[in-house]
Amino acid sequence: MRQSHQLPLLGLLLFSLIPSQLCTICEVSKENYSSLNPLLSTMIHSKYTREIQAANVLLSLRLVGIQDQNIEQKLLKEVRNSEEKKDLTSGQLALVILALRACQNSDESVTNFHLVSQLEEKFQEEIKNMGVHDGNPLTNYYQLSLDLLTLCLFNGSYTITEVKNYFTPENKNFYFGGQFSVDTGAMAVLALTCVKRSIMNQQILTNGEDLQHINNYTESLVKKILSEKKRNGLIGNIYSTGEAMQALFVSPNYYNKNEWNCQQTLDTVLKEISQEAFHMPTAAAQILPALMGKTYLDVNNVSSCASSPGHLNISIDELIPVEPTISPIKISVNYTVQINETFFTNVTVPKGSVFLDVMKEAQKINQTAFRFTYAESSWGPYITSVQGLKENSNDRTYWQLLSGGEPVSQGVASYVVHNGENLEVRWSKY
Repeated sequence: MRQSHQLPLLGLLLFSLIPSQLCTICEVSKENYSSLNPLLSTMIHSKYTREIQAANVLLSLRLVGIQDQNIEQKLLKEVRNSEEKKDLTSGQLALVILALRACQNSDESVTNFHLVSQLEEKFQEEIKNMGVHDGNPLTNYYQLSLDLLTLCLFNGSYTITEVKNYFTPENKNFYFGGQFSVDTGAMAVLALTCVKRSIMNQQILTNGEDLQHINNYTESLVKKILSEKKRNGLIGNIYSTGEAMQALFVSPNYYNKNEWNCQQTLDTVLKEISQEAFHMPTAAAQILPALMGKTYLDVNNVSSCASSPGHLNISIDELIPVEPTISPIKISVNYTVQINETFFTNVTVPKGSVFLDVMKEAQKINQTAFRFTYAESSWGPYITSVQGLKENSNDRTYWQLLSGGEPVSQGVASYVVHNGENLEVRWSKY
């Protein structure tokens, strides 16, 4: 269990140096609520490829205050199906807990204390794996940060020492292929902010130096997040922007006002929504809370979830399902597998096909050269092996998807391919 002690004088003095808990937030105005309809339609009408996607959606809808009994029961059934599975990763279990307990009064909430205990065990397994495999967790640091956030929100066990040792901003796990991972950093900021608030509210601190470490980590991560801001206001890419916004909402004292134009970011995201950028339920679910000025730190704040002035009130019945349109026109793309040697083929697929469709067609052409396996995640399928060569988190190896030699920003089942495109899967290290 976390240690709880009276604060020494140094710790009390440091409180005067802590940034305020007030958030700087911009959100969609009531007049523009209709612009969110495509997100809601995707979240509600999609056929989930795995139950964990329902957890993302349930969490998002509860945070922004959408209350529809039929939708709620449908999602709860899906989430509870995933709850019973033994193969959940630590981050997936954390997400299930957040979804089940989000915005629920103590007398109404699904207690599921055993799930928190399970998460404590999985969190320790991640840390144990890092000790044995050169600092590499079983999953990744996004999930580790989500674990810490959930344990913090629901009084699970962790230690300040673990936070200090494993959430150093320079840790290699905050980087993917040499690039700082914005959504990973953002989730860590949310987790660290929760830990800091717990220290202040519950006096669970051994000395003031620990608190200073957490402040320093948060400040450094915020600077790294802002360094990935694009000219159009997106932070990282369109899919990492929502969680980056959440992180910046809760850390306004770590950056200057002129370093981030929240309204520009909001306007750009709304434009992307109108162009159907968020056609995956998980992507839609992750961007929605930030657009409504919410963060995952609001999960156990019932009044903030349901009765805020910006309460979203859109009729679910009026939402029209988003149906993808695939033309019968055929296109031709080049497809390459790069391991120690190069395997190439040309593939013909219907216009509107995704990267995964190309891989399946290539496999039909040459089973030996292009065979592959994939697994489902909350973001949809991801490639686990090609030619029998499997990804390995301990070795930090994975199968990278590229177009024209550049990494794609979407998943294998989301990235829509184009005629004449040069696609590649490459055995890589991150």
